[in-house]
Order: sequence, then structure tokens, then C-alpha cells
Amino acid sequence: MLAKMSNWPDGIFRVLLTHDVCQIAYVPDAGHTRLIELCRDEPAMIAVPLTTEEEGVSLLAGAWLGGQRGVLLMQSSGVGNCINMLGLTQSCRFPLLIIATMRGQWQEFNPWQEPMGAAAADVLSAMGVGIHEVDRPEHVEGTVQNAAVAAFAGEKAEAVLLHQKLMPVKTFGK
Repeated sequence: MLAKMSNWPDGIFRVLLTHDVCQIAYVPDAGHTRLIELCRDEPAMIAVPLTTEEEGVSLLAGAWLGGQRGVLLMQSSGVGNCINMLGLTQSCRFPLLIIATMRGQWQEFNPWQEPMGAAAADVLSAMGVGIHEVDRPEHVEGTVQNAAVAAFAGEKAEAVLLHQKLMPVKTFGK
């Protein structure tokens, strides 16, 4: 059964505030709409729209060098765009928190989304990114909290993969 959008974006926002995250790098995505709006409305945060996901890795490396924490919001289809840049997190040892809405899973209407949706966790893991998957709204906030602690305390890359069941069903034209 499809979970309502419920308040899980609000839970993620609370975690970001708790961890003093102030730079939000994102590629516009329907699944992240509420979270992006919350971040854009928060005076202590700077929300930066990206043209492609790998820009977010370098943006957040610069944020860390400047003493700020950030998060990269994207769809699973953007994981493939970041492969080369993810090596930067290991070489330079800086934290990277990724929150990715998944595609190519439950009730996917677009077959183009299926390959990267199926491979996203493996690709991220191969690049040394810790994986935290969540498919129930009541587990989102705690999962993001655990990933944020792992990323910021361990100065490493961690990704939360939000299952497609958490998103509204998408169709062409909607």
C-alpha cells in the first residue's frame, strides 16, 4: 500500500536542523518538494538548485572546507551522474549526506528509471558510500538521523535511499 506523503519530509528537516545543516544542494524532484520548500523557507539554510547532481558533491566539499554542513537531495537516477565525483569524498575525507528518492521500484511507470533504480545502492556502495534504505514513513526520521551521525562524525559519505513507496505514484503528464 502506498504511504501518504505524511510528515516524513518534516522529520528529515528536523534532523537537518539538529545537525546544523545549512547548505542544501538539490536537483528539483517531486519527491523532495516539501523538504526543499522547508529548507528554502528556513533563514539559516541556503538552498542551491543544481543543473546536475555531481555539482552538489563539489558544492558540499566547499561548504565543509568553509565550516558548513550540507546535504545533497536527488533522485536515484542522479546517482549515475555522481560516480566519478564520489571518489572525492574518500580522497579528501569530508562528510557527504545524500538523501535520494528512489525510482524504478514499486509502481514505476517509466522503464527508463528502472536500471539506475535497481543499481543505485550497489553503485553508491562500490564508491564507498554507506547505504541506509527506508520504506516506511515512521522510519525515515530515525534513518536520516543515523546517516547524519555517521556522515558528520565519521567524515564520510552516507546515503539514505527513500523507497518509491513513500512517494506519490507518478505518471506521464503529472
